[in-house]
Amino acid sequence: MVIDPGRAFGTGAHATTRLCLELLQEVEPTSLLDVGCGSGVLSIAAAKLGFAPVRAVDVDEVALEVTSSNAAANGVSVEVGAELTPASLAVMNIALDVVERMLPELAVERAITSGYLERDEPRVDLWQRLARRVRDGWAADLLELRP
Repeated sequence: MVIDPGRAFGTGAHATTRLCLELLQEVEPTSLLDVGCGSGVLSIAAAKLGFAPVRAVDVDEVALEVTSSNAAANGVSVEVGAELTPASLAVMNIALDVVERMLPELAVERAITSGYLERDEPRVDLWQRLARRVRDGWAADLLELRP
């Protein structure tokens, strides 16, 4: 993967990104929504792993431009925009408070979340943890919406 973060966040080297990538490799490819896409690392990796369609969402226009450029450089299709769309799986490598605020707003069945320390864990009604990965004091969780 070729990633130029430009002025957007994310090179792919941080433990939280690596943990999200590990969890992405363990789930069946499906439609994916990357919330807070930054440079597009997770969107691009997901597309390369066979997830489709992949939509990258961010409130920062620079992040959307960088994600689009990085997706093209890697020869993958990633839709970019500011609107949340339904998907089977969301990936969110962002602050814990944002994860907890955003999860109830997403039209998804499962989510891979990270961006917080090992001692923290998302607490959101109707969501349960299926798996957890830890590295260098950071954590990532695979969550599922309870039926």
